[in-house]
Amino acid sequence: MEALVIGDPEDLTTDVGPVIDAEAKRGLEAHIDAMKQAGRKVWQRGLPESATNGHFVPPTIIEIDSITDLEKENFGPVLHVARFKGEDLGAALDAINTTGFGLTLGLHSRIDATRAFVEAHAKVGNLYVNRNQIGAVVESQPFGGEGLSGTGPKAGGPNYVARFATERVVCIDTTAAGGNASLMAGG
Repeated sequence: MEALVIGDPEDLTTDVGPVIDAEAKRGLEAHIDAMKQAGRKVWQRGLPESATNGHFVPPTIIEIDSITDLEKENFGPVLHVARFKGEDLGAALDAINTTGFGLTLGLHSRIDATRAFVEAHAKVGNLYVNRNQIGAVVESQPFGGEGLSGTGPKAGGPNYVARFATERVVCIDTTAAGGNASLMAGG
């Protein structure tokens, strides 16, 4: 976490830029404070001087007992870590699915059976295995969630553009204007 470069997203060396607006920043700061007040272990990176102006939130790791400790999605540089025993993987996935949210799930495992189990049971739009959870490649890794995290065609996928189109059809009975009915009937 200390190696992350925080700053202007126009700089290609930047790893962490600002969040979208002041409201998002306030929401994340309130969430982090609530986790601290609840006695959660919280590790937070300091912000560099260059990130004191703007909507920067320091990269933060929060240890939680379960996904059920979270009430909503938190979009920003906040990583929640919940530990569980390997034999409780099914219960952990059930807890994740019960939230109704399903944007992205990251899994780090070299065990193919574990990957297959998570793939079969996780109700998420994006499952990333043994890689970071950001940077979906348009046209090869469409991005979009499931449930409360979004539905429908994934951004960058083959059906995405149609989502923004409205199909309209007009049918005119030309016989009402004296048209040739036999042409319309195909005879």
